Amino acid sequence: MSVLRIAIQKSGRLTESSRKLIAESGIEVEQVGAQLRSAAYNFPIELFFLRDDDIPEYVADGVVDAAIVGLNIVKEQEVEARVVRELGFGRCRLSIAVPKGVAYSGVNSLEGLRIATSYPNILRNYLASKKVTAEITEISGSVEIAPSIGLGDAVCDLVSSGSTLISNGLVEVEPVLQSQAVLVASPTLSPNKEEILQKFLFRINAVLRARNTKYITLNTPTEAIPEIVKLLPGMKSPSVLPLNLPGWSSLHTVVAEDEFWEIVEKLKAAGAQGILVLPIEKVIE
Repeated sequence: MSVLRIAIQKSGRLTESSRKLIAESGIEVEQVGAQLRSAAYNFPIELFFLRDDDIPEYVADGVVDAAIVGLNIVKEQEVEARVVRELGFGRCRLSIAVPKGVAYSGVNSLEGLRIATSYPNILRNYLASKKVTAEITEISGSVEIAPSIGLGDAVCDLVSSGSTLISNGLVEVEPVLQSQAVLVASPTLSPNKEEILQKFLFRINAVLRARNTKYITLNTPTEAIPEIVKLLPGMKSPSVLPLNLPGWSSLHTVVAEDEFWEIVEKLKAAGAQGILVLPIEKVIE
């Protein structure tokens, strides 16, 4: 029987969310101690716990069949790995930053500067796309201190909140790449392994749809149902059930959470009462 070998980061900012996604997909995997591989009990996958920088190359070389890894790592490695799905966690951006007080009027301001980064390939491709020539200084770790110790005039580094840049006297000026965790796979999977990958993806899709989706119930005067139905951007027409109170009904539907907050005041104005918003574990379409 075929087994799909999937790599995840053994430690780091994507590890916990990757393991949680797999667990919420109903797949039981136990990592004992510092072991680097572990088979699932109830699904044909085997997890490999690896350094994130090694993962894209392992996918390209066929050491593993698929992986959950940051898009920034995939782009930097420039290897043959197909992005199957964006996963919505581990969001960050690769951006260029300059010391506070340095005049910046656009990407052309980078012409001739020395830019320190741990992502030379992404930066080189970006500068080439903008027809800007700059010297790239490749360093690993603590990129943000490069200008203060004379290793560069600017930096290109990952940014989440921006607090690290601010604490080092830097200002973010040019976004280069929007990144997040992605599911990647070898472009040459066997038919059997491709089938397992699609089953794994089916489970992931059900979990990720549910995370931003809520089950909503509300009570409404029966005469207000047509107006309220128009306001609800549900999956399909909402369910309507009569209440044990003449002239009143209960509506049940599923909507994206951000859409609900956009319309909640309109629902109340239309007569909705007793609105309940409940989490959903899985959404299967």
